[in-house]
Order: sequence, then C-alpha cells, then structure tokens
Amino acid sequence: MSIPADISSASEQRIQTRLDEAKLATALTDVERVQLVEEIKQALNANNAILVAHYYVDSDIQKLAEETGGIVADSLEMARFGARHDATTLIVAGVRFMGETAKILNPEKRVLMPELDAACSLDLGCPADEFSAFCDQHPDRTAVVYANTSAEVKARADWVVTSGIALPVAQHLASLGEKVLWAPDKHLGNYVRSESGADMILWPGSCVVHDAFRADELQVLKAQHPDAEILVHPESPEPVVAMADVVGSTTALIKAAQESVAPELIVATDRGIFYKMKQAAPDKILLEAPTRGLGATCESCSHCPWMAMNGLRNTLTALNTGSGEIEINPDTGERARVPLQRMMDFAEMHRLQVKGNA
Repeated sequence: MSIPADISSASEQRIQTRLDEAKLATALTDVERVQLVEEIKQALNANNAILVAHYYVDSDIQKLAEETGGIVADSLEMARFGARHDATTLIVAGVRFMGETAKILNPEKRVLMPELDAACSLDLGCPADEFSAFCDQHPDRTAVVYANTSAEVKARADWVVTSGIALPVAQHLASLGEKVLWAPDKHLGNYVRSESGADMILWPGSCVVHDAFRADELQVLKAQHPDAEILVHPESPEPVVAMADVVGSTTALIKAAQESVAPELIVATDRGIFYKMKQAAPDKILLEAPTRGLGATCESCSHCPWMAMNGLRNTLTALNTGSGEIEINPDTGERARVPLQRMMDFAEMHRLQVKGNA
C-alpha cells in the first residue's frame, strides 16, 4: 500500500517501518491466537474495559469484541457505544482519529488503542494548521469535515459528518443557502456535491484504500460476473461510484448486502468489512473490487495498512500496561465536541423525519 504523496519522506519512512513491524506482530499460530484471546478476556474484566472495533480491523479483533460484549461498528457508533457502556476503559481497535473521537465524547473515560501509530491517510493529509488557513481563506463558507480527521481539525470545523450523514447535512445546508468548505476526502466530497447540488469547495485528500479502486478493471470483473451487484463506498473515485448499484457507508453496505437478491456482490471498500458482511449475508458470494490486475480481484491492496496494525498482541499489551492512551487537550476536546454534537443532533432529527415519512 502506498503512502500519500503529501506526507513527508521522513514521516513516510517512519510509517513504513511501523507497518512492517505491525505485520510481523500480528502473525500468529493457532495456539498463540487461542491463548491471547483468553488472556485478553481476563484483562478486559480486570480493567473494567470494553473492546470497540471498527469494521475494517482484522476478523480476530472483531470476533473478540463480539464475544466480550463489545461492538463492531463505524467510528461514530463506536464512540456512542462507549458513552452508553458503564466500562471505565475503552479499548478502541481502529485508527487514531477513532480513538480521539471516543475520547472527545467520553472525556471522563480512559481510552486506549492497541497502536497509537495507526493513522489514516485522510487525517495525515489534512494538517490542522493548513486546514485552518484554508478556512481563513474562505470565511464565508461553512466548514464541514469528515470524521476521518484529527481532534484539532474537528475543533476548527462547524460540522463533523460521517459518510452516512454527509449527504443529508449537505442538503440541509444547501436549503439554507450556505456555501460549504469540505475536507478532507475529495471523492466523498464530489459525490456529496453532485447528489446535493450544494456549493462546495473541496480539500484534495483521499483514502489510500478507496482511491486505488479502478473502474476499468471493475468493468472486466463485472463482465465475468454479470449477475453480481456492485457495492461502493463513496470514498472511491467517481468512475467507480458511477458503476455502483449501491453507494453507501460501511453500515449501509452491510445492510445492502443483507437485502440484496443478487447471488454475488462486488464490494469496493476495505475487505475487513467482509467479516460482518458474511454474517449479514451468509448465502452471498463476496468479491473484492479490483485495484490492479485486469480481471482479478486484488489480494493485498483493499485493506488499510494502519487498520492492520491492530492485533491481539498489542491489544493485550495496552490492557496490561496502559500503553496507547489517547490524550486530548481539554480545550480542543470541548471545541471538537461542538460540531460532533451538532451532527449527532441532526442525525437523530433526520432519523425521526425519515421514520415519520415511511
């Protein structure tokens, strides 16, 4: 997996080193896996801790979260679940912005991550100082940022959105005549702009996983599987999105897989989602959307390298030593909470409206 071009060479080298280390650290024998799972279960109980995992982490972690009363979800529901649960420690298996979001919404709780260096290309490609300058250049625009951003970027924004609520928020702002400054994912921003008609200027960021999907190879795969439906996350390039039968967030794609009558599904998002998608649609054949190689699904590319840093070993280490703790400046946390809460309030209002119109 390539590192974004706008990240410095020194940072790239450090990230690549950590990715190589993580690959070795997550390699386990069956005996080691069983032993680690049992030790983690004991450590969770001893620390009054709960494991919250993202759809994109490896299946070992997702399964463990389910078995121990935790949750496998998108980043916002991970944080919400942590707020509802009476555990005093949250183990957040995902990438750093997810741990920060959990801490922002649960400032009184200890938030630990298996790997603090588990980053996100969208977050890394949108430094807070550069984003703030971007906002200053467009003071007449409402700043809307994707959840895949740092606490500092969220603190500078007017709205935070997930992929599931981004379009309704943009439609709402457009109805008010507000112009939008969007960051950091250009593909999601372009999709939202085209669907909502909102006046938006876009930060030029992208996800290293979704940006790699290719429409030409997808056409070849579709021709080989003509009865398959194509499910696409909107962080993907526009030509890939244009081929989709369903475009949606991680949660929406899992629901679509469950409801689809197609025997096969071509899925353009991180392959970590297959664990929950197979549970939701056990009768479906799931195919990875190709990122390279005509007519072949990619066997190595459609998985976030930073998500892959989360393993059973470092999860146990975090529990036993308190390593990987997320700390956020209280003032930054309070300011970042405002646009997050605005999104959550809007999402609840939107849910009730949709329910009332059903």
